[in-house]
Amino acid sequence: MRSTFTTRDGSIWMPEYLTAIDARTCIGCGRCFKVCSREVMHLHGVDDAGEILGACDGEDDDFDGELNRMIMVVDHAGRCIGCGACARVCPKNCQTHVAADHVAA
Repeated sequence: MRSTFTTRDGSIWMPEYLTAIDARTCIGCGRCFKVCSREVMHLHGVDDAGEILGACDGEDDDFDGELNRMIMVVDHAGRCIGCGACARVCPKNCQTHVAADHVAA
């Protein structure tokens, strides 16, 4: 696997892929989702016990009154192209990114 690339101006660039989002830190603001062109992550509901209830469909789903808060969950990690846009907009720095040469194929 090739781990470094050259940009149009000749600069070396190494992708860093999103592998996880810390559910304890994420505030579910959705900024990362909005800048991701690949739909790598989605909002999920969480109950009072911290259990993930499922994906939020945007229709004010309250999961039968059990919804406590929302968080982002990486549900399509293989779609990530390693651009880092999500990391640049995250106000809580709750994402884990791994360099291309450390990601299993």
